[in-house]
Amino acid sequence: MPDLGAELTALLEPLSRDHGFELVAVEIAGAQGSPIVRIFLDKTDGLTLDEVAGTNEWVSPVLEDYPGLPGAFTLELSSPGIERPLSKRTDFEKYTGSKVKIRTSEPIDERSAFTGTIAAVQGEHVVLDCDGERYRIPLSGIRKANLKVDIDFGNDEGVPR
Repeated sequence: MPDLGAELTALLEPLSRDHGFELVAVEIAGAQGSPIVRIFLDKTDGLTLDEVAGTNEWVSPVLEDYPGLPGAFTLELSSPGIERPLSKRTDFEKYTGSKVKIRTSEPIDERSAFTGTIAAVQGEHVVLDCDGERYRIPLSGIRKANLKVDIDFGNDEGVPR
């Protein structure tokens, strides 16, 4: 069965670049007959609400003409937020040293959920420091990954740490 999210990513990535955006992720959720298509976009200097709203003008027509989508779907366009999804090798390289939450498609050492710090990207693996251990997680085995942000509202400045 084709992976609709991967197909839409391949379709939208060059279009996003042409419009000055980075396509961060495409997620498909909801019922198969009327799915929710979530598209996360970003720019180097961040996004304004007007920019996010404006993307609808070039994303909607492409999706409406795509034969792999049913007639009815809900489109959600968004910035990735502070707990940004990580899906590409370049994402993990860019955020080396950052705290992440990773879910794997198959267990590694009897676990499939990891929260730790990206130590490196080596070959086709993310090296993660987690719970005092170091794990090598195959990029192809990552089902979902997000930055993990801890906010301490009790600190002196009231800023995230």
